[in-house]
Amino acid sequence: MKIPENDPITLSNDLLHSLLNHHIPLIQSFKGKWGLIKSKLADLQSQLTDFSEFQTSLTNPLSLDLLHSISQTLTDALLSAEKCQDTNLTEGKLKTQSDIDSILAKLNQNVKDCEILIKSGVLQDGIVSGSGSKRELVRAESRNLITRLQIGSPESKNLAMDSVLSLIQEDDKNVMIAVAQGIVPVLVRLLDCNSSFDIKEKTVAAISIISMVDSSKHVLIAEGLLLLNQLIRILESGSGFAKEKACIALQALSFSRENARAIGSRGGICSLLEICQAGTPSSQGLASGVLRNLAVFEEIRENFIEENAVFVLIGLAASGTALAQENAIGCLCNLVKDDENLKLLIVKEGVIECLRNYWDSCPPVRSLEVAVELLRGLASSQAIAEGLVSDGFVVRLVAVLNLGVLGVRIAAARAVSELSCNTKTRKEIGDLGCIGPLIKMLDGKAVEEKEAASKALSLLLLYAGNRRIFRKAEGGIVSTVQLLDASIQNLDKKYPVSILASLVHSNKCRKQMIAAGASVHLKKLVDMNVEGSKKLLDGLGRGKIWGVFARH
Repeated sequence: MKIPENDPITLSNDLLHSLLNHHIPLIQSFKGKWGLIKSKLADLQSQLTDFSEFQTSLTNPLSLDLLHSISQTLTDALLSAEKCQDTNLTEGKLKTQSDIDSILAKLNQNVKDCEILIKSGVLQDGIVSGSGSKRELVRAESRNLITRLQIGSPESKNLAMDSVLSLIQEDDKNVMIAVAQGIVPVLVRLLDCNSSFDIKEKTVAAISIISMVDSSKHVLIAEGLLLLNQLIRILESGSGFAKEKACIALQALSFSRENARAIGSRGGICSLLEICQAGTPSSQGLASGVLRNLAVFEEIRENFIEENAVFVLIGLAASGTALAQENAIGCLCNLVKDDENLKLLIVKEGVIECLRNYWDSCPPVRSLEVAVELLRGLASSQAIAEGLVSDGFVVRLVAVLNLGVLGVRIAAARAVSELSCNTKTRKEIGDLGCIGPLIKMLDGKAVEEKEAASKALSLLLLYAGNRRIFRKAEGGIVSTVQLLDASIQNLDKKYPVSILASLVHSNKCRKQMIAAGASVHLKKLVDMNVEGSKKLLDGLGRGKIWGVFARH
């Protein structure tokens, strides 16, 4: 049989015509299987017609590779068809059946690849490429690579994966373009199928890059359990490199309650803790970050308890990298929330020493926030609070209250509130210099800062010695009166009311309050039924009356 030497589309059409009209009608063996092949050939014939309509079908490398693969499959089919025209199979029944099954599988793949290539838009891109804007060129390249990841040999897919990584590492905009062209579902399928070790490693690396671009995270989240299951599987049995990349992706995916529940119920916490114990320093920092996110959700905290996570996290907080320590402390902070027994347990296991050492290691200011939050969480237990004060944490808080990072200041003020649980701790906190920085925070721009400072001061001023310190400080009364203004929303007015109520018996303070306009504000707060506002207003009024009598 002589095969025509024309372009691959013409060649394939000629082979198809010969098979459908001259060879298959004469088949005597395996007629059922050849019936399936005939059906696939009809699909292929229609797709070849579509190919002929594209100007680039004979110049595009993807198209040419696929067309050559089709012509080779059809050539093999033609040779097998000739053998099956005789009931006496010269190569034996089993060998012939195996050959036919192989041809059918190849045809199935060819038809599938044709469908992907035709729908991808790659064959249209060839007309524009070279003359469009950079964005159009990246869009065309993305479509090309996405298509290459789905068709062709494993080697071809591996090379395509290298190009994908090069493209998306270059620029976040490239990531967004590739995601818009549909790369995420293709990557997830590559993780889920029987891809090679190399391709899977590169695929999870690509997914981790996408997960770090905020505008693209939702596309990963939409992949749901299919992606989560693959990432958890990598945590269990992947290489160190792949585990790191899986952790990066899971950090982005573990903020939702549904995903957190899925990770917890599929053994993800156990695998993450193993990485925290035996992984590379880099992977420990990343794995602890995922655990920190998961610990927010109360319903999966039981998974942490079952896995003895507390002991692993305290060990990491004591000796991990700076990032691992920060995440371990943050995770412990989330875990012990509203759990007195767990607070006492981690204190017994040495968390206070870990906290002190981390704090004194001078981490970046923003990284101090988790340490302050854990201090606040522990201080809410009165059995622990006095020990924290005597261990020197108030001095550390005073320094933090003067820092330039808003979130850290707010966390520190809230920690002061928790530590101010009795007269003894209030006295020590006042003596160590917390009043002044808190007064400055009353003038902060953020409502959260004003409220955190006013709450802390309202508790500290329950001790007479702190009231004396407050009275001597410049601007404290005026700043507190300003917080009574009803136009300042989302600030609990009972805290500034409480501060002023503790000082109203002082003639000097009372005059300052009236001069600053407290009475005007308080009348509105009385109408709003703010706790303590009527009593404070009455106190200011009585002061005016006694002042009149005194002058006479």
